Amino acid sequence: MSAPLLRIENLTAHYGTAQILFGLSLEVPEGGIVALLGRNGAGKTTTLKSIMRIEARSTGTVEFDGRDLSRLRTDQIARAGVGYVPGDRRILADMTVRENLELGRYIASPDRPPASLDRILSFFPLLGGILSRRGGYLSGGEQQMLTIARCLIGSPRLMLLDEPSEGLAPKVVQDLAAILRRVHHELRTSILLTEQNTALALSMADQVGLIDTGRLVFWGPRERLAGRPDLMEEYLGVRRSG
Repeated sequence: MSAPLLRIENLTAHYGTAQILFGLSLEVPEGGIVALLGRNGAGKTTTLKSIMRIEARSTGTVEFDGRDLSRLRTDQIARAGVGYVPGDRRILADMTVRENLELGRYIASPDRPPASLDRILSFFPLLGGILSRRGGYLSGGEQQMLTIARCLIGSPRLMLLDEPSEGLAPKVVQDLAAILRRVHHELRTSILLTEQNTALALSMADQVGLIDTGRLVFWGPRERLAGRPDLMEEYLGVRRSG
């Protein structure tokens, strides 16, 4: 069996004196999609920030393609091939869509040259029609697509997506899911996403982790979690049918 692209083992994380993660372990295979599910405050976002070494103070093993990330800066992790799409999107409101997209080139590296703008816009045709619009005038769905497109310009091997569906209308979520499936299929980008939208996550992911108060309470194929309505009700608030 080949080594995972991302391996996390016994990860702990703190903000100040408050411990958020307690011995979290998971893997993302090359070319796979993994979803991390849980309620607000469960530790999903902290997991992604710990991978990227943002804000949280963490211990444990985080390896990407066999490389220890624990001693790298955030920008070095990005240049190693890990793209991060934060939940707050962080687009630059005074810059145009084109200018925001061009920023993604700075996280590329010599062995992973940036993707062409035309190639990325083929996944996001909506953005192609608003390249001169400033970021502050975009809708929530447009901002989310811009943030993901900017990440993909840097040609990441692994993309970390923090709550990509949050605050979006159902039709926009549906469109976004279709785009991500196409990105995964055509670019072979591995994906680790956090979500509260259980239906979206289970429609995309191969493997699913269920996190509660900083601990992994379930790990396995999505079909196995779908067959555990007790877990989905207790930890996700998804009520059993019938």
